[in-house]
Amino acid sequence: MGINVSRNENLADNEYLKSFVGKNHIPSNNTEFWYSLLKFQIHIPENSEEQLSLDSRLETLCESFISNNLRTGNFGSLINVFLAKVSQLLSLSDHESNMHIWQIFNALFIIRSVVKYTIETGSEFQLLQHFEALPDPNVTHENEQNEQIEIAVEGGQAEGKAYPIVIDGNKFQSFFESIVNILVVIPVKEFTYHLHLEAVNTIITLLSVHLFTQQPVEKSMIFKSIYKCQNANVLMSALLHYVSRMVEMPHTMFGATSGGSFVYGIAESLMSMFTFRKNQDLLKSSATGVELSEQFRDHYPLANQSLLLILILTNHCTTKDNPYRTSLFGCSDSKDSPKDPPSTFKIDFNAVYDTLCKIVTIDQATLLLYLLLHRNERFYKFVMQQSNLEQLVIPILQTLYNAPDSTSHHIYMSLIVLLILSEDDAFNKNVHNIILRNISWYTERTITEISLGGLLILVVIRTIQYNMLKMRDKYLHTNCLAALANMSGQFRSLHPYVSQRLVSLFETLAKKHTRLNSQLREPVNGAVSVNVATTSEDMLQDLSVLEEVLRMVLEILNSCLSNQLVHCPNLVYTLLYKKSVFESFRSHHAFQDVIQNIDMVVGFFSTRLQRVQEQKGELGVHEVLEVITKGASQWSNDRLRVSFSKIQVLVTL
Repeated sequence: MGINVSRNENLADNEYLKSFVGKNHIPSNNTEFWYSLLKFQIHIPENSEEQLSLDSRLETLCESFISNNLRTGNFGSLINVFLAKVSQLLSLSDHESNMHIWQIFNALFIIRSVVKYTIETGSEFQLLQHFEALPDPNVTHENEQNEQIEIAVEGGQAEGKAYPIVIDGNKFQSFFESIVNILVVIPVKEFTYHLHLEAVNTIITLLSVHLFTQQPVEKSMIFKSIYKCQNANVLMSALLHYVSRMVEMPHTMFGATSGGSFVYGIAESLMSMFTFRKNQDLLKSSATGVELSEQFRDHYPLANQSLLLILILTNHCTTKDNPYRTSLFGCSDSKDSPKDPPSTFKIDFNAVYDTLCKIVTIDQATLLLYLLLHRNERFYKFVMQQSNLEQLVIPILQTLYNAPDSTSHHIYMSLIVLLILSEDDAFNKNVHNIILRNISWYTERTITEISLGGLLILVVIRTIQYNMLKMRDKYLHTNCLAALANMSGQFRSLHPYVSQRLVSLFETLAKKHTRLNSQLREPVNGAVSVNVATTSEDMLQDLSVLEEVLRMVLEILNSCLSNQLVHCPNLVYTLLYKKSVFESFRSHHAFQDVIQNIDMVVGFFSTRLQRVQEQKGELGVHEVLEVITKGASQWSNDRLRVSFSKIQVLVTL
């Protein structure tokens, strides 16, 4: 920048920072002082260790600030300087604004550091006191001598004499609106990127006040100010644009090497309350969810932090009017006709969709996708019209396939997204028309060619089996089976391996059912195989859940046979081959009706096969499939009943 700068290694020794947190008042019109203070070059903490190191170096300065600011009002002066510089910014040329933006960034960095320290060590009330504090008449201006004065922060007293601080929130409101102006008015360029990022992180830091208090957010003045913002639509629009455009972080920051993420940890902590827990080639398609999350955070921090802020703003204050929530759920495609119903804001849905396809294996991206699909009808219809749905579905399937590397919340949300998609009949039909080749990440079996629908079935079945062994979550089972149930009426051209896995799922559950039944019937003194910690009541409950799951699997098979038998010869072949697994359930009252349908299909094709065998002798696989295909053309679907309808998504957030 052509001038000397102070780096964060010696911030604690910076004389101007010492004056700022000292005992003397510094008026906002002291141009020379503020220019000198705001010319430092900060190295952004790239990890928690660097952030802790910076915090430790600033701790003494922050303690001095807390002790003195309520009498000096220097924080208010800095806020005024910040507000003035932001208001001047739009009238400057790029050359002039480069220096100006650097100083605004530094001012905002100091403000955020003070806010962070005060929130973590004090209270929201104390923070607002510091925003509104005016200089005490007895406090001298900069360079004047003054004796040490002890300040009682909460009480607002000095040497036993009370001084009033009116907390009306006006200065804080002006400050927040100024941050919003940075985000919605100033275009993102190479030299403004870090200012936009710092603005987003400052809002996240302000919202983190909720993490350090037992007070409900409805009573928080900070939350009230942020959530009564008149510019919620333009702010949400700006944040979603930052996500969809995925602008890479510049390699330089005001002429120096830039750092990494800022307050990602705080944003993650806030998001944990809502989750159930170069160029764009930098995002490698082969990366796992964790690796992709790190790449996204490191190379596209503005998009990453904006995504987190969208979720924080949207998922707080959900029990009353939330303008950010309304804004996100009411936006529309920029290509929509002007005659369409009005929307909160317009954005290129294609850009949003493409970005979500790239990052959907990241848990916060999955949550945003869920919110848009579930609550924004325009976006849902847009997604359902896309011809490249595999770009969205395959990454979701990879998340489920790599379940051990994902949180249970991310697995659950990924399944909910699939369940939402499966509500659409056109989706259920189209996934069987999209042919995939050489899916390298699916390692259970080498499959050279399979439909997207077949791959979806395989991964969901695998998730059910993983849940049976590891998680044992009843609701996960329910959502997996609900997605398959919704799709089952459109199952077509199922791969032989897919058909085998469907029937094997029932077989595995049936064996578990038989084993559990046997344990319940054994005498207590002879039940060696029963865990002593497992009571009969627990086992009865497990048996009840297992029977529900077994019935749903039978319903899925029944729905496929009722609607698509002619298109699923491999499934019929597998049912004939494995017909013995259904025998023990024919007399069970909970399964008689659906078993009867399967028996009818098996009986019909068994009879035809027997006739052909009597004429031609032993039949090979291809010959059996020929008999099934010919018989299917003569089968009447009226013989079977369909016992369930489409399952709607009930979960809300």
